[in-house]
Amino acid sequence: MSDVEIIELIVPESGFNQRVDRVIADLCPEYSRSQLQKWLKAGDILIDDRVLSAKEKVIGGERIQIKVTPIQRSDFEPENIPLDIRYEDEHLLILNKPAGLVVHPAAGNWSGTLMNALLAHNDTQNDLPRAGIVHRLDKDTTGLMMVAKDLKSHYALIEALQERNISREYQALVYGELISGGTIESNIGRHHTDRKRMAVVETGGKHAITHFRIEQRLKYHTLLRVHLETGRTHQIRVHLSHRHNPIVGDRTYGGRLRIPSGLDAEQAEAVRHFPRQALHARRLSLEHPITGEPLSIEAEMPEDMHKLISILEAAPSEPI
Repeated sequence: MSDVEIIELIVPESGFNQRVDRVIADLCPEYSRSQLQKWLKAGDILIDDRVLSAKEKVIGGERIQIKVTPIQRSDFEPENIPLDIRYEDEHLLILNKPAGLVVHPAAGNWSGTLMNALLAHNDTQNDLPRAGIVHRLDKDTTGLMMVAKDLKSHYALIEALQERNISREYQALVYGELISGGTIESNIGRHHTDRKRMAVVETGGKHAITHFRIEQRLKYHTLLRVHLETGRTHQIRVHLSHRHNPIVGDRTYGGRLRIPSGLDAEQAEAVRHFPRQALHARRLSLEHPITGEPLSIEAEMPEDMHKLISILEAAPSEPI
């Protein structure tokens, strides 16, 4: 990448009375806060053609211009990790992420990540923010993810996510016998005592909307189709836990392990030892970031979830 790119954004009404650095960080999640701070201090970010300090406030409606200097190639090494690619052209890649694969390198996971795999798959990913990754899935969530292969596609996908123009549908196996679908609308922010977790919060946080409908009823569990209208950290897991229907296998948000008394020994064992949250990103529907062509890509439910549901479908041989 040799040319300087200019990103132009508008401060939304929700940015009223917010600090400049916070608003820019919310609008540009593809860049780290430290990188954005560097550009602010260097005068590479203008708000209504003026250089503002990080602590100054905005009111909404201001025009932001960010001069993106060429991104330095990362120190992360390409690694030959197999990718289950469901769609690819010169601009866009959509893959089916397996359970256990971390998306970005971080403390404790400096290698063996999706980013390392992408660098090996296509060397030019190193010229893009976060190797072209525009959204993430938790380590133990399976399913579809989008990856940009050029800067124009990267910006277009980020904008489409912010404008809620990309449809993301999940399958989630939850505790409880639901009788109908519904919508969960509540703010999500950091847990007030455990900062590593998210929670539904009364004040602050970010607006979050999750729609769900029933795909399959089991005796003590329900398989849901979940549609994200917003994309907050751990949104589905937090929202379903908040309504007392946590996802099976969710060690972070599932609370105390619950084994329904009507399950037989095999079923109870299957639930007790399911090793991850039973959550799968099943479908992505979007307009191609360059051509505008409508795309709808699906990934079948992974074998571990399918096996668990098959066991739970069976009538208990002898309740424990």
